[in-house]
Amino acid sequence: MAQYVLNVNGGVQTVDAQPDMPLLWVLRDLLNLTGTKYGCGMGLCGACTVHIDGSAMRSCQTAISDAADKQILTIEGLGKNGLHPVQQAWIAEQVPQCGYCQPGQIMSAAALIAQKPHPTDSEIDDAMSGNLCRCATYFRIRNAIHRAAQESHA
Repeated sequence: MAQYVLNVNGGVQTVDAQPDMPLLWVLRDLLNLTGTKYGCGMGLCGACTVHIDGSAMRSCQTAISDAADKQILTIEGLGKNGLHPVQQAWIAEQVPQCGYCQPGQIMSAAALIAQKPHPTDSEIDDAMSGNLCRCATYFRIRNAIHRAAQESHA
């Protein structure tokens, strides 16, 4: 076991964990931040997406030792000061059905808009291709991303 200092959602947390423990389990089991979901455990579905230093990353494939001393943002921190424009657009476009993939989808979309304020359909498809939605709300997701980009960078 080793001790790690993490900056999560703007606050500092110290945890004891094995160096290879996935960040997903640190967030869920040690810090009780359960908004980040377990999906496949192989980084293929995107349900566990968080931001690390502003980039969308799969927390199931990121060891705590690689995340220490970096800025980590989870779905809980995204709307910390009110709903993020992506969250508002998700509601307006009625994106969720079952909802399980939504935290990862929202985190990927927020990272995309931060990097590309007005993404094209092709850029959205590329950025979101690693996030699977069993309910197939992909058209609503794309519409919500366009809405969020428009409203947050108008």
